[in-house]
Amino acid sequence: MSSSPPLGDLLDPRHTVLLTVECQRGVVGPDAALPELALAARSSGALANVARLVAGAHDSGVQVIHALAERRPDGRGANRNARLFRAAERLPVRQLTGTAAVQVAPPIEVTDEDLVVRRLHGLSPIQGTDVDALLRNLGCRTLVVAGVSANVAVPNAVFDAVNRGYMAVVPADAVAGVPSDYTPAMIRHTLALVATVATTDEVLACFARPGGRLRPE
Repeated sequence: MSSSPPLGDLLDPRHTVLLTVECQRGVVGPDAALPELALAARSSGALANVARLVAGAHDSGVQVIHALAERRPDGRGANRNARLFRAAERLPVRQLTGTAAVQVAPPIEVTDEDLVVRRLHGLSPIQGTDVDALLRNLGCRTLVVAGVSANVAVPNAVFDAVNRGYMAVVPADAVAGVPSDYTPAMIRHTLALVATVATTDEVLACFARPGGRLRPE
């Protein structure tokens, strides 16, 4: 198996986008729908590291896209073809459009230059959303994927990015799932086969290099 290009080559700020996955109050906040996942995201430091990545991206001119999952109060257009979707309908905290649950969770800071993409269906932040078109219009070559969960949405995002021709980078300490020992296993045995695995500090060091704002060629 050939090795990936050096991280510094992959993370040219002009052609890199940071995608945060489902880092919303109703998923990783104090009153989240899935308390175990929210606790894992916070206690592991993953959510704090996502916030650090976002801040570093803002400082370096790397574009940030926040991918959020929500549903209409009447459920129109939402999937019901898997146990996960049906269970979500019964949770005490629902990711309803227009509520606090679908706002980006602190300590992540959102600026006016960030793009926010909301989906009403499916499991992937990319498939069936505006993300791919936005990435192409931005001239993106490398997508950094961080957030939750290592169980479902993050692997979906990484696979979809690779299938569409992007290089994927996963900061392992900025991803969380349940149970806690599942996340490193998923990253090591699955995501590392298709993406470059790094740390938050390594990604931030690349963001901090001199470079221009992401732009299409």
